[in-house]
Amino acid sequence: MRTLIIFAILAVLVMTATCYVSVYSEQPLAFSDPFFNRRRAHDFIQADTRLEAISQERIRERNKAPQERQREICEDYYPCELYAFRHGYAAAYRHYFGRRRTK
Repeated sequence: MRTLIIFAILAVLVMTATCYVSVYSEQPLAFSDPFFNRRRAHDFIQADTRLEAISQERIRERNKAPQERQREICEDYYPCELYAFRHGYAAAYRHYFGRRRTK
C-alpha cells in the first residue's frame, strides 16, 4: 500500500511537470514550419560587412586611374623603374612606353 501511494505521488508529479501550460508552450515552435517566407528570410542573417568591403575593393581595383595603371606598367619593367627614380614615373612612362601606338 505504501508503494502504491508513493507511485501515485510520483505519477502526479510527473504529470504536472509534463502537462504544465506556459506562455511558451502556447506559441508555435520555430521548427514546426521549416520554410520561411521571403520577408522573414533575411531577418536572422545579417549581411557580412567584410564581404561587402572586399567586393568594393575589387571594384576599385578594376577602375584604376590611368596614372596608377601607367605606374604599375612602369614598375614591372626594370629600366623604366630605374628611370622613374631619377625623373619620375610620368616621364619614365613617356620615355619607355609613350611612343607606342595602339592599333
